[in-house]
Amino acid sequence: MTFGDNAHAPPAAWDAIQARTAALGFDMPSEAGTGALLRLLAASKPGGRMLELGTGTGLATAWLLHGLDASARLTSVDIDPVVQDVAREHLKDERLRFVLADGLDYVRAQPPGSFDLIFADAWPGKYEGLDETLALLRRGGLYVVDDMLPQSNWPEGHPARVDVLVERLASDPDLTVANLAWASGLIIAARR
Repeated sequence: MTFGDNAHAPPAAWDAIQARTAALGFDMPSEAGTGALLRLLAASKPGGRMLELGTGTGLATAWLLHGLDASARLTSVDIDPVVQDVAREHLKDERLRFVLADGLDYVRAQPPGSFDLIFADAWPGKYEGLDETLALLRRGGLYVVDDMLPQSNWPEGHPARVDVLVERLASDPDLTVANLAWASGLIIAARR
């Protein structure tokens, strides 16, 4: 392994999920650098409750699951059964619960302070319902978003949405924020 190689020791299901992702033509997968950091952050929350908004095909889900200890739990939410079924097929673990639902509906049904880590990898929780999502963080909880650096698949007008999100998180007095030019561009915010 060389320094900077964070794709080493990927989760067991990584290659199979990646192959299915490519076969589906799913063009919004999380990359290994994001996954390696998610694994680390999940490992920092022993016994924690984690939430992933946007399962996709489960690439990031696999990394999060890889970082959980035996008593931690991960809930992964997506509205698209086709992509989430890839994750369901390859990630069978009692610590993981899949929810097929609109992410914003799921967020609104949860009590405040429910989660130790939230990875918002979909519009709900990132560009929609941000305040409601942040309210779900416990003190010391981490909020993580990716795809903050320009991407080829961004829709027209999306850079302005990213700018608003970056500013909103940076100006929140209840958060400590780090913007990282890492992988696809990450923001990690901790609830004070």
